[in-house]
Amino acid sequence: MMREFEIERQFGIKIENIKPNKGVYLLKTDQGTKCLKKINYGTQKLLFVYGAKEHLIKSGFSKVDRYCLNVDGSPYALVNEDIYTLSEWIEGRECDFRSKDDLIKAAKGLAYLHIASKGYEPPENSKLKTDLGRWPNLMEKRVRSFDKMRDMIRKKGNKTNFDLNYMKTMQFYKDIGKVAMEVLADSQYVDLCRITEEEKGFCHHDFTYHNIIIDTEDCVNVIDFDYCKREIRTYDISAFMIKVLKRVDWNIEYAETIINSYNEVSSLKEEEYRTVFAFLLFPQRFWRLANRYYYNEINWPSNTFNNKLEELISEQEKYIKFIESFKKIYNQK
Repeated sequence: MMREFEIERQFGIKIENIKPNKGVYLLKTDQGTKCLKKINYGTQKLLFVYGAKEHLIKSGFSKVDRYCLNVDGSPYALVNEDIYTLSEWIEGRECDFRSKDDLIKAAKGLAYLHIASKGYEPPENSKLKTDLGRWPNLMEKRVRSFDKMRDMIRKKGNKTNFDLNYMKTMQFYKDIGKVAMEVLADSQYVDLCRITEEEKGFCHHDFTYHNIIIDTEDCVNVIDFDYCKREIRTYDISAFMIKVLKRVDWNIEYAETIINSYNEVSSLKEEEYRTVFAFLLFPQRFWRLANRYYYNEINWPSNTFNNKLEELISEQEKYIKFIESFKKIYNQK
């Protein structure tokens, strides 16, 4: 356990009660309920994230988990080698991705967040986090890694269920990954990156149900900006859509609900749909699961990996049907 008195001293608070809650600590303090979180990246990146939240608040998007400053005016505490942040605890419930009402609120919230993100100048001593312009290269590298992982399996003696399932389905995902690369190459991705660069906007990059808190007044709050970075907004939109769609059997209506609600606040331009389509096509979930399995990013039991892979495989038909509908509605080829 971290040294509580250090947290108290550096943030100038008194902790009355502390309990673990989903990877963070819920703190009852003399200054209200707070969220204490140990972060696994450096202070320069943290200053980028801190600056991003402060920028949103200044631009009128105040429903975020604002960082508390320590007694020296920095948004973190250093305890031994560890970095901790303290933020407001936001009371409310997680967004329900099966509820269209919640999705309408969340999609509009995302649009307002993207508008407010424009004009962000990161603090002097921060490290700029950006993925602008990187996707063609990232996609290519990830598609190439499918072959590398296949070759690793071929060299193995005893093959696991995951190995066998990977071998069976890898070609399907590799082919779809190549299509995604072609669609991105055929889009105005480079121009959109340039515009985002000029507008100085950013994305949340982890816009999912547990980071979207609907508070007691029915307002959308967005928390956990750890992954935020300069990025074209259609990345956030498509990643959000995928997280919803996998829960609702790839029902196209949910995709339309999200896009229509976003457009009510901030219209997507014609040329942006092409990039949404490329991101929807790219087999990011398959790549991520295999990458975690073969490069030991995460210590799940091996049947957990295989269950996730089988779940993914079982979606294929619904997914293909969804892609066909999306092409028709949004005029993509």
